[in-house]
Amino acid sequence: MTIFMNFVKNINSCLYRNLIKNMFQNPCQNCKCNSSNSSLICSNFTTNRYFSNTLVEYNNKFVELFPKNSENDTVKFKRLDDLSKLLRLNESNLVKSDGTNLKFLNVPPEVLTQLTSLAFTEIMHFLRTEHLAQLRKVFDDPESSDNDRFVSMQLLKNACISAGKYFFLLILLYRVLPGCQDTGTAIVIGKRGNNIFSENDTNSITKGIYNCYINKNFRYSQMSALNMYEEVNTRCNLPAQVELYSQDGIDYEFLFIAKGGGSANKTFLYQQTKSILNEKMLIEFLMEQIKTIGTSACPPYHLAIVIGGLSAEMTLKTVKLASCKYLDNLPTEGNLFGNAFRDLDFEQTILQKTREIGIGAQFGGKYFCHDVRIIRLPRHGASCPIGIGVSCSADRQVLAKINPTGGLLIIFQYFLVYLEELEHDPAQFLPTIGHVPNTKEINIDLTIGMEKVLEQVRKFPVKTRLLLNGPLIVARDIAHAMIVEQFDKTGQLPNYIKDFPIYYAGPAKRPDGYVSGSFGPTTAGRMDSYASKLMEHGASLITLAKGNRSRSFVNACKKFGGVYLGSVGGPAALIAEDCIESVEVVDFPQLGMEAVHKILVKNFPAFVVVDSKGNDFYSQWS
Repeated sequence: MTIFMNFVKNINSCLYRNLIKNMFQNPCQNCKCNSSNSSLICSNFTTNRYFSNTLVEYNNKFVELFPKNSENDTVKFKRLDDLSKLLRLNESNLVKSDGTNLKFLNVPPEVLTQLTSLAFTEIMHFLRTEHLAQLRKVFDDPESSDNDRFVSMQLLKNACISAGKYFFLLILLYRVLPGCQDTGTAIVIGKRGNNIFSENDTNSITKGIYNCYINKNFRYSQMSALNMYEEVNTRCNLPAQVELYSQDGIDYEFLFIAKGGGSANKTFLYQQTKSILNEKMLIEFLMEQIKTIGTSACPPYHLAIVIGGLSAEMTLKTVKLASCKYLDNLPTEGNLFGNAFRDLDFEQTILQKTREIGIGAQFGGKYFCHDVRIIRLPRHGASCPIGIGVSCSADRQVLAKINPTGGLLIIFQYFLVYLEELEHDPAQFLPTIGHVPNTKEINIDLTIGMEKVLEQVRKFPVKTRLLLNGPLIVARDIAHAMIVEQFDKTGQLPNYIKDFPIYYAGPAKRPDGYVSGSFGPTTAGRMDSYASKLMEHGASLITLAKGNRSRSFVNACKKFGGVYLGSVGGPAALIAEDCIESVEVVDFPQLGMEAVHKILVKNFPAFVVVDSKGNDFYSQWS
């Protein structure tokens, strides 16, 4: 009701005033403002009048729930002339109401296939300019913590490596290492105009995804279920999530997203009621939930919050789109028709509160979030769903479109394929060497044996920054499950899980001429259920990954003397380029990226997050 009355009080159009009068009788018949251009509606427009039994006439403004303000559209696109040449405008025998023949734009399958492949290649290696500028802002802000600056610097260097060039056999190669080792689930959302003629679009788009993942140094992450409990990797990263919708006109619009598991897992739905819709309760509720997101999805985040929704799936879909900045051009105030809108003031309120949490960019500080988007949706009177989600430091999405250009009349128009311009020169956002602060780090020699390494790292309190040098064992979800399954059957554990620290990770494909593919950490918490059993038998006493851990894991560290080291989540290309000297598979080779590897690292940065006394850096926010 408050939103509705604010809309009425601030309405600035006679057109809308007359619409209200038609819908809800005339609340202004005895008022001076009835015939004026005043922007105010007087108190005669009462709640009783609003809730009267007056018949509401149909209005097509109820149809478009997500109206966009094209005047605020600042996205820059580049033309793809090679693909544009393949488009054909054809005249049909169908006659429109004005007597002219209906024209169709023919989009061949190869246009969609090549556009899709190019789009996913772009988002694996390049970021939006605004995102890079926000990382530089973290570094420059005098209120940032040293750890905030360290993380932002790591992520900026990672962007440069991912976007960079390299020589192999005297051939200049670009886009070698993807920015993140988790090259994600491929998601495509398309809106096809009714005057577009194309066939088997989903197949054409999926083929483009296949070509991209097969031919690039990306990781295959999709698992196919053989039955309820057994799975195999599909070894091509298919299937993909492709959603195509129809729209009027002769435009074809696309949103391409690569969504990694870390950020996808931080998507939440809360079924609330009308009682949550007051400022104090809503802020308290949101901040309580935001703290639980933690750091395993690689902050700083682009945080998306949706209040309302006609269904649970509508709420969560809007969260996804908002986190991609796809809905940035929504109106900024509500109306009578249930249209979605952004609350810019509330966004700034929540953003400021995220900066006061203290988690910062992974290891304490101010920049838990780059920005916040909050969208209000209509709702059923008995429901108030709330959705929360994030886009992580990889922030991989890109827009594309096929539309006409030229004269106003279609006969003078020609059609072009466009792809959003991402930033191909991230180095411009790097600070100069003189601006980079000296960091205090402690070197840890991993070659001296596990017992002595444990003796060293147990001395250091949480938040201590380390540089690791020497051998690590790499194992993640499936490998842990198989190791524990074998232990339950035989009572034996492999020596490697006892003799070396364990790095939770799964690399992307290794490029020719490289020691390793992109090799960033995965979420630590997924291995927590194995910790107590392994530590009890002298295994997995030092672990290295990203994000916070559960209370049961912390208790196991205290009981068995284990230590958890946190790695910066996000800079997978940087780790492959600067830190990894060798990689070999030591167990379960059939698992592909989930196989157990042994790697040799140099100057691998890590933080003490959980020490052997049971102190947990993240406990104050749990």
